[in-house]
Amino acid sequence: MTFDRHSRTADGGIPAGARRFVFLFDSALRFNPTAFPVCSRQTIDTGGVAACPPGSRVGSAVGTYLDGSQVEAVAVNSQVAGGPGVLLAFPATGLVLEQTLERATIPYQREYTWAIDELLPPNETPPQNRPGTTRFVITFGATTTAGGRPVSYVETADPHGPYSFGLWSEFVTGQVALPTDHALPRPR
Repeated sequence: MTFDRHSRTADGGIPAGARRFVFLFDSALRFNPTAFPVCSRQTIDTGGVAACPPGSRVGSAVGTYLDGSQVEAVAVNSQVAGGPGVLLAFPATGLVLEQTLERATIPYQREYTWAIDELLPPNETPPQNRPGTTRFVITFGATTTAGGRPVSYVETADPHGPYSFGLWSEFVTGQVALPTDHALPRPR
């Protein structure tokens, strides 16, 4: 499952930097983080993503800047804030973003059950000087074997769909956006 966000400005300049993203998932979907090995923040901080247990990778991402340069990230299954989550590690920069996997909150519970909540930590760069990406593509998904059967990181209870998704976004300018989309299952 892939989220593909595009950002642009009216004058064609650099988009505002992000402060927070919340990926919202259809009620027909469920997550299976306990079926996958866990990689800790300490492991990544000391040995990089390569030090994570085999099979802990559950996704990837690519950010594209206005000048066309890109930064890649690896998503690994983890424990964040005492519960299931994902660590999004950017090997080229050393940045690690913590994402919690949690139940969607009101008013989003009517359409979504799960949310992956990502806070972008403040740093020494003033908010107005933080560059934003013009495109950010993140994919969640992996398969493993548990109890002798294949298990996906994200599965559906309703193979017929359609499925609803949202990406609640807050930027350093205070601007908030919630683009939504619907997807049909892939034909077999």
